[in-house]
Amino acid sequence: MDQKPALDHSYPSSASAWYAVIILTIAYVVSFLDRQLLSLVVPLVKRDLLLTDTQVSLLLGLAFALFYTTMGIPIGRLADKKSRRTIIAVGISFWCLMTAACGFAKNYMQLFLARVGVGVGEATLSPSSLSMIGDYFPKDKRGRALGLFNIGVSVGSGIAFIVGGQIIAYVATRDNIILPIIGEIFPWQALFIMVGLPGLLVAALMMTVKEPERSEKIVLKSDDGDATDQVSIKETVNFILERKSAYGWLFLSMACSVLIGYAFLSWMPTMYDRTYGIDFKTITIWLGIAFLVSGPIGAIGTGWLGDHVFKKYGGSAHIKLFAYTMIILTFAATLVPLMPTYQLATLMFVPQAIMAAGQTALAPLAILNITPNQLRGQVAAIYFFVISMTGYTLGPTSVALLTDYVFKDESLIAYSMAVVSLIVGLIGVFAGFKGVKPYRKYIEAEKY
Repeated sequence: MDQKPALDHSYPSSASAWYAVIILTIAYVVSFLDRQLLSLVVPLVKRDLLLTDTQVSLLLGLAFALFYTTMGIPIGRLADKKSRRTIIAVGISFWCLMTAACGFAKNYMQLFLARVGVGVGEATLSPSSLSMIGDYFPKDKRGRALGLFNIGVSVGSGIAFIVGGQIIAYVATRDNIILPIIGEIFPWQALFIMVGLPGLLVAALMMTVKEPERSEKIVLKSDDGDATDQVSIKETVNFILERKSAYGWLFLSMACSVLIGYAFLSWMPTMYDRTYGIDFKTITIWLGIAFLVSGPIGAIGTGWLGDHVFKKYGGSAHIKLFAYTMIILTFAATLVPLMPTYQLATLMFVPQAIMAAGQTALAPLAILNITPNQLRGQVAAIYFFVISMTGYTLGPTSVALLTDYVFKDESLIAYSMAVVSLIVGLIGVFAGFKGVKPYRKYIEAEKY
């Protein structure tokens, strides 16, 4: 089929657009709060369920990523055709219920399956949200919107560390809890119930968001000469394969960043405990503040900077900026676990967190700008499939495997984190700069 430009599009009002972004951001905060809780109770889960580091890493990574990633692709195609608002609202309801279900799990397998359920629900959010934001804002204003949306990662993690950490420190020494019908649960499981169920209110808020009109469609000319904006699965696959060099290098670089990120999110509290011997309340306060300060600076600041450089330089400005942030992230992440004190480790973590937060805005922004509307949910889902399968599975597990089978001493987990950060980070830097040329080719040749 021949491809032609679509008609011009009028974007929603600024108030409507920013209201939607605020609600989506709240949903993103809740999603990261729910998914991050487990990393805070690693010592308690290991103790109560008699688990190894590797088993815990599978709960932190594979259990969540298994369906978070695989379900994302069909959900992404659904988001390209149906109401994204409804898809997200249903997803929020499901993952909140599954978070609460973690609090009722009686053994390792039940907890594993509940984590799978959290992943299924959260698979609805990112592809649908990116698609909606693309329809709320023109190209030169998307950076700020995506920056605000992506503070959900750091704010959710920061709240999980600070609030969750204090609650966990309180319940860690308490007796098991007896619930009607359910029976006995461990004190740390009560946290999942308390956090999961109130999240259902966010699903109700999501239904107050207006579904935006779809913009920047490609119009295809069929063999019989009729114009259509319907894109078949075959045409979707062909389009993505045609641009595989632009997508592929960016996906790989971001996957490296996410791998490092989830290695830290999963094991940083444990590393602080084993390396510096500080109490859990202190760990969570320091890390929570670092996330709450660094994340918004990185996501919003880089989103604003992305809009600025795009207006001034156009073309591949976003992806070049992404590649430079990867250099700083790699350097900082390698040094964090090698710092002699937890104060210095946290200080070094700040630039790492700023760069990581900035990348969560820049990578989706770059993807949106070379992807027509009818494919955005699907391409975003593939993007999240690649980075999440890499990050959630290899991130926690790579550190655990090095600790269990190479260093063979759980007190040396800091060295495992440093090795993973250096090797993976260098791959990410190479991929980031390698992707600039093919990306420039396609953004300059866009037809929608």
